[in-house]
Amino acid sequence: MTQALHFATAYLPQGWASNVRVTIAGGRITQVETDSAPRPGDERHAIALPGLANLHSHAFQRGMAGLAERRGQSDDSFWTWREVMYRFVERMGPDDLAAIAALAYSEMLETGFTRVGEFHYVHRDTTGEPYADPAAMSAAIAQAAGETGIALTLLPVFYAHGGFGSQPATAGQRRFLHDLDSFAVLRDNAGRALAHLPDAVLGLAPHSLRAASPEQLTGLVAMAGTAPIHIHIAEQVREVEDCLAWSGARPVEWLFSNAPVDHRWCLVHATHMTPAETRLLAQSGAVAGLCPITEANLGDGVFPAPGYAGGAWGIGSDSNVLIDASEELRLYEYGQRLTHRGRNLLAAAPGASTGAALFTGALAGGARALGAPSGIAVGNSADIVTLNCDHPALLARSGDALIDGWIFAAGRTAIDCVWRHGTKLVTQGRHHAREAITRRYRATLTGLLE
Repeated sequence: MTQALHFATAYLPQGWASNVRVTIAGGRITQVETDSAPRPGDERHAIALPGLANLHSHAFQRGMAGLAERRGQSDDSFWTWREVMYRFVERMGPDDLAAIAALAYSEMLETGFTRVGEFHYVHRDTTGEPYADPAAMSAAIAQAAGETGIALTLLPVFYAHGGFGSQPATAGQRRFLHDLDSFAVLRDNAGRALAHLPDAVLGLAPHSLRAASPEQLTGLVAMAGTAPIHIHIAEQVREVEDCLAWSGARPVEWLFSNAPVDHRWCLVHATHMTPAETRLLAQSGAVAGLCPITEANLGDGVFPAPGYAGGAWGIGSDSNVLIDASEELRLYEYGQRLTHRGRNLLAAAPGASTGAALFTGALAGGARALGAPSGIAVGNSADIVTLNCDHPALLARSGDALIDGWIFAAGRTAIDCVWRHGTKLVTQGRHHAREAITRRYRATLTGLLE
């Protein structure tokens, strides 16, 4: 079936254009016309943007949002938060995961994300044994993506050790663990679970340098081939200190000395880097995967953006404590402002829009990290977001000022409709299946937390 959407203004790869008519067939954009009058049967909207990629998600953690906000007996940190996460995941089965992920994915779509990179590491059953289908939990993720309609880049996570130097895993990590052989089987089965999803991508993810030995990392890179490779790195000061004690090098420094880091890679967080490491990452073609809401929630720190000129980056919702594409972008800029005591620090040039720089950076970096092109262009999947032109923060604005108004003033309340692969999934800011998804999520969380 062929359909046509007409937008008074749309953000195209070449910039803003007026009276844009987009023709869609088979979920893909077949024609983009500018300065074109609407035709009978066209669905008409005011402001169109391409959908963004959420390059880093742990969907199951949406169910524990807010549960770690009580102060402990000692200083709270990522490491104490991690213990809460281990306890939350103890009872979760595939059906529970599917219900929680569906809510997370519907919320992502409602805020303008149209593809998610699921950094998925809960593989085994509650006792630490493999399911009859080793990819049962991956299949639950695929089920949630199919139910909500979001595009999926699945990143099965390899996790073998509890610390640098191949330290034994802890009891809390028993559901995550694999060796290379069992992981290869898992990944093959996970790929089959994606078969029913349009334009799904299968990558892989060594969890971190503390969870995979150097030899295992080499094996994983070979296994990936040309597919995306994601890794947590340099998120915490203690992680840097432990890596130095183990290897004599900092995490990013060690990775670049021991792995072929290139455009396939996404280095998630990369918060604690020296200027030399920052330049290495910027020049490599790899993507810095930034998760400002989670990094703030966990007290991780602030990405060293001033030394990252020309480097690729994108945004992710990570722990899903709050899902909002505009808030991730806003907080990235605001973190820089608070750190460096200035304004509009991520704008491309004097007089340029900060919102436009944030949006275009996240759009390009997210597409590279998740292995799927983005943008309102012929041949691409029809992943499109419209903004409500009557929102107070968007009135009497045009061009890049619309993006500034959305990111810095309106937030998710400005999202009107979202199409993914040519299907409208969100209307007036609400996912079409939200009621049923929320009902199932409510029953799931009640069972898990009681």
